[in-house]
Amino acid sequence: MKEQNVLVLNLGSTSTKIAIYQGQNPLFVETLRHTAEELACDDPIGFREKKVMEILEEKGHPIEKVDAIAARGGLLRPIESGTYEINERMVEDLKSERYGSHASNGTGIIGYELGQKYNIPVYTVNPTSVDELDEIARVTGRPEVRRHVNWHALNQKAVAISYAESIGKKYEELNLIVAHIGGGTTIGAHAKGRTVEVNSALEGEGPFTVELAGRLPYSALANSFLNDTYDNMESFQKVMNGKSGAVAHLGTNSGIEIGKRIEAGDAKAALFYEAMAYQISRDIGAAVATLSGKVDAVLLTGGLAYDKRLTNWIKDRVDFVAPVVIYPGENEMEALAFGVLRVLEGQEKAKQY
Repeated sequence: MKEQNVLVLNLGSTSTKIAIYQGQNPLFVETLRHTAEELACDDPIGFREKKVMEILEEKGHPIEKVDAIAARGGLLRPIESGTYEINERMVEDLKSERYGSHASNGTGIIGYELGQKYNIPVYTVNPTSVDELDEIARVTGRPEVRRHVNWHALNQKAVAISYAESIGKKYEELNLIVAHIGGGTTIGAHAKGRTVEVNSALEGEGPFTVELAGRLPYSALANSFLNDTYDNMESFQKVMNGKSGAVAHLGTNSGIEIGKRIEAGDAKAALFYEAMAYQISRDIGAAVATLSGKVDAVLLTGGLAYDKRLTNWIKDRVDFVAPVVIYPGENEMEALAFGVLRVLEGQEKAKQY
């Protein structure tokens, strides 16, 4: 059977990641960096699309050799998990920014345009808007506020599927807790293939991180607004979601830098970092209750899962629950490629948006 060639696209605010996977093997992975001046052009999407085509030609893999395109999901309406065919309706939501503005919105747009031009199927896999919460998890203390979530669905689902395969099981047969630990930290309770509970990190749920404030007492936040600490909601969000956590406490968002300070005897850095591990462990414990104590494994992933000091602190607190397995890094490109391959190989059926 011929191995399928999948073009993987992933746009960041100042970068474009491109890869070709032949089956499960990456033929190349390339990251292009863009200047603010380049992206200030009249057609930044067209500019990036042109760069993608140039890289494909440079690598000797023209788009005519591509069997399918995997595009990183942008901000969409809440949907169930899976691999979705990118269609006109999805592109309309991405272009209009109906559900929010993010650089990744452009990924689906570029993928769709290339697919239309060259008659190639285009998919996205587990975008951040995947929302499978149980109804009971949506209720809050205010009737006008219902919970919805944006989280690391792509990486969490990929890690959960990978773990299941490693023990000869299906993801849908297991109860798992997956903690993605990085600039943002999300902790999901995966019950037989559905993520029935997970925190929405950018909305203030969950542990603090190296950049995010996490959950805070609302009285303190109200006082900040009443005292004119923040001019508007935008300035508030910039502080909560980028200038908090280790950035506020220690002046850095680097786990490596924090580790060096701890090694040098910095008690403040040690307290902050262990407190972060404590909060992550506490939320893993809450996820245990969500799954009624029936947990097959706890999986730690994300960029900071490379940090053995941090993961050991977490393991010490939660390994009584179930085996703790570490999958460091995000592996977004691989997760996108593998999700599309599952559809091409008939293991999954693509969903419609």
